[in-house]
Amino acid sequence: MKIVVIGGSGLIGSKLVGLLTAAGHEAVPASPRTGVDTVTGEGLADVLASTNVVVDVTNPPSFDTVLEFFRASTANLLAAGRAAGVAHHLVLSVVGAERVPDSSYLPAKVAQEELVAAGGVPYTILRATQFFEFAAGIADVSTAGDGTVVLPPALVQPVAGDDVAAVLADLVTDAPVNGTVELGGPESLPLADWVRRSLAATGDPRTVVSDPAATYFGAKVDDDALRPGAGARTGTIRLTEWLSG
Repeated sequence: MKIVVIGGSGLIGSKLVGLLTAAGHEAVPASPRTGVDTVTGEGLADVLASTNVVVDVTNPPSFDTVLEFFRASTANLLAAGRAAGVAHHLVLSVVGAERVPDSSYLPAKVAQEELVAAGGVPYTILRATQFFEFAAGIADVSTAGDGTVVLPPALVQPVAGDDVAAVLADLVTDAPVNGTVELGGPESLPLADWVRRSLAATGDPRTVVSDPAATYFGAKVDDDALRPGAGARTGTIRLTEWLSG
């Protein structure tokens, strides 16, 4: 089976390409560095020729243009997929995207999901929680002027990137659900606790505190905003195991 992974050189994409190749599929990583630009459409027709499944794990080069990126990229990818007769469009999104409208990022993922649902290609949307790998980035955007990381007292259910890639690899060979599948990590943790433990494991000396007035990427969040609902798939890698690895 030929599977094109858009964003195949990134964190999740490279893991997914490795899993699919090991399983005997023709997994093709596609990104600007391979001559494929979904925003301009360059290279899409060629790379999608004879493709069975497209997996979209892209992210914008800058959060300043996140909405414009996902609108243009997704529209071009769907149009090229229809022309090539792609049988399954699989896209990675974020748990709770529609529940945090004030976020600087998540409304753009909602717009992407809406385009995919109306795009005319059978599809599956995998909504995953925050990756373990994102803790340092969350800390960076939440660091106050005195160097303290200030986060809201919300529960999260972070997941390992390896678990995300493994579920995507499973979904590739499943029939399109024409709907959403959710994935979370195996345990719920206070956001500040997760980030604090992650920074400590890398020797980052920043202090992490919880403050009810703090926001998450510009938005207020509660215990239910970023965690999956009933029936979600669950990753197998716990934070302690991931940090020790």
